[in-house]
Amino acid sequence: MIVDAPPAPARRRADRISTVLCWLAVVPTAAWASARLAGLDRGPLVQALAFTPYVAGWSVLALALALALRRWWPAAVAALAAAALLGVVAPRAVAGAQPAAGGPTVRLLTANLLAGSADAPTLVELVRRHRVDVLTVQEFTPDAQAALDRLGLDRLLPHRQLNAQIGTPGSGLYSRWPITDAGIRHNRGGWGFSQAYGTLAVPGAPPVRVESAHPSAPYALDQVDAWRGDLTAQPPATPDGGLRILAGDFNATLDHGPLRALLRTGYVDAADATGAGLTGTWGPYDGDLIPPVTIDHVLVDRRIAVHSVTVHDLPGTDHRPVLTTLRLPTP
Repeated sequence: MIVDAPPAPARRRADRISTVLCWLAVVPTAAWASARLAGLDRGPLVQALAFTPYVAGWSVLALALALALRRWWPAAVAALAAAALLGVVAPRAVAGAQPAAGGPTVRLLTANLLAGSADAPTLVELVRRHRVDVLTVQEFTPDAQAALDRLGLDRLLPHRQLNAQIGTPGSGLYSRWPITDAGIRHNRGGWGFSQAYGTLAVPGAPPVRVESAHPSAPYALDQVDAWRGDLTAQPPATPDGGLRILAGDFNATLDHGPLRALLRTGYVDAADATGAGLTGTWGPYDGDLIPPVTIDHVLVDRRIAVHSVTVHDLPGTDHRPVLTTLRLPTP
C-alpha cells in the first residue's frame, strides 16, 4: 500500500511551525546565557539571574527539542547556550580539591531567623545534635535571644557578640571559644542589616575572624544599588594575613557578579567546594511558587579545608540553615 506524502503546502506549514517552536524555546536560553556570561546583573536581571541553574536545565530540553525536530540552526544556538550555562552551573555539583589543613575541626552553622520567628527549639537542637562550635544568625531579635538562652544555647555556646534588634536588622555570633576584637558592622542598604563579627581563639589554630554576613536584598529596582554596595563593602579575604570566614544570608547566588568578585579576593564557597552548591537555601517565600535558590553561604579562606556542607529545615523561617564542617590550618 502506497501512502501519499502530505501536500507541499502542508509540509511547509508544519516546517514553519516547528521552526518557530524551536526558536521560541532557544532564544530565551541564549539571551540568558549572554546576560550571565556578560555579568549583566542590573535592574530586574538581578533577581532573574538567581534562577540560572533552572534555566541551565531548560537549555538541555531546548536543545533536545531542536535536535528532535531537525532544526539545525536553532540546535546550534541551543548547543552554545547549553554549554555556556552548564559550564557555569554544573561545577557546583562536583567536589573540588581541598588544601592540606592539619589543624582542628570547626563545625559552623548559619541561619536567618526571619525577624526572630524561626523555631528556637529546632535551632538549639541542631546546635546540640551536630555539636556546633560556631553559630551565626541574621534577623536576630531580643525575643529570639531570650528564647535561645532559655533553651540552653548560652551553655552550649557561651561566648558571643550579639546585636539583637526588633525586626530584621539584628545579627549574632555565638562561639564555643573566646571571642576577641568583636564588633558590629552596619550595612548602608535600605534594610539597615547589621553584621556581628569577632576573632575566635580556636585551640591549635591561628586566630580566625568570623562575621555574620547579611547584605541588603535586591527586592525592588530601587534597592539594587544598595544591594551591590553592601556586597562590595563586605570584608575581603586576606590571603597574606589572618584567616576570615563570612557566613550568612548574602542575598546573592554564585550567578551574581558582586559575590563572585568577593570570592576572587581569596574566599571559597563551602557548598561549591563540596559539590553541594546547587542545594537551595531560600524559598518558596510566603507561599509563592518560587523555586528555591542558593543565597545563604559560608565563605572561607582558601587555606581552610571544607569537609562537608549540609542544609537543614528550620520551621518559622523561609531560609534553611547551612551546616559546614571545616578544618583549619595549623599555626
